[in-house]
Amino acid sequence: MRTALVIGTGLIGTSAALALASRGVVVHLADHDPEQARTAAALGAGTDEAPEGPVDLAIVAAPPAHVAATLADAMRRGLARGYLDVASVKGGPRRELEALGLDLTPYIGTHPMSGREKSGPLAASGDLFEGRPWVLTPTRDTDTEVLNLALELVSHCRAVPVVMDADAHDRAVALVSHMPHLVSSMVAARLEHAEETAVRLCGQGIRDVTRIAASDPRMWIDILSANPGPVADLLADVSADLDETVRALRALQSSDEVKRREGAGGIEDVLRRGNAGQVRVPGKHGSAPRAYEVVAVLIDDQPGQLARIFADAGMAGVNIEDVRIEHATGQQAGLVQLMVEPKAVPVLAAALRERGWALRQ
Repeated sequence: MRTALVIGTGLIGTSAALALASRGVVVHLADHDPEQARTAAALGAGTDEAPEGPVDLAIVAAPPAHVAATLADAMRRGLARGYLDVASVKGGPRRELEALGLDLTPYIGTHPMSGREKSGPLAASGDLFEGRPWVLTPTRDTDTEVLNLALELVSHCRAVPVVMDADAHDRAVALVSHMPHLVSSMVAARLEHAEETAVRLCGQGIRDVTRIAASDPRMWIDILSANPGPVADLLADVSADLDETVRALRALQSSDEVKRREGAGGIEDVLRRGNAGQVRVPGKHGSAPRAYEVVAVLIDDQPGQLARIFADAGMAGVNIEDVRIEHATGQQAGLVQLMVEPKAVPVLAAALRERGWALRQ
């Protein structure tokens, strides 16, 4: 691939353009908002000048509701040898293109499984997709050259290609992305009118659950409008679980010992099923999840504290597998939780104490 056209210079489109440009591909940028394309160009993602002729690959990074129309326009104008989109739903856009009677041999649907709460070109990064799955949904009609161009794009973005059927993909993302986003938003909505004294008690748990609720509602309306059926089916199952959980909690309030035991059993059931599901979430680099132990370090909220901890861990020969930070309410201090291999705990703890860090047991 020597040339590419990115249509839609939001977070995903600009991030892909940055990755391609950094690998020597000549990238042309287009957007319904020319100012956004100019911003992406200023970031080094390419040029906002139109290509003089057909490019090797056109990448449509428009919202799902506009993908089919944007692709159809690009294909009718002969803008590229191959075409793909990066929308988060795959079945609907392809069916729309089929209904328009277009030749779909030069097209493949794709979806990079990566993103952020923020949108727009200023939130973009050339390493956004690194190590992340990038779904490809070829059909028997997909031209081999187009599939190879898509694989080259994935390689340039340092993502991991995953081949799936389009409708299976849509059911999968409903489960692992779309439904969880709505549940996160529903939990966060409980905080909107909560008393300030209650909100001030928020800890890392509520931050984890509500983090993705900060995303742009307009973007998510587009996404959910393109995949409503599978998401609704999953939410119906969640609703059934919620009804059972509410009944179990009410039973725990009863003065009847039998009802209380039944209530406790119901709560235990949903918690255990949650345990069983959580352990299936892939671990680091997509591998099987591993059990890490935590070394908790008290720090002041000052510049350079995290860098010092990581440097000290490195000097001790310990790899930090993951990290979390809990900020103390009303204080310029926090608790850094360093996740490490169990065998590394005594080594890291001793090294950090020796360097003056205060550890929490």
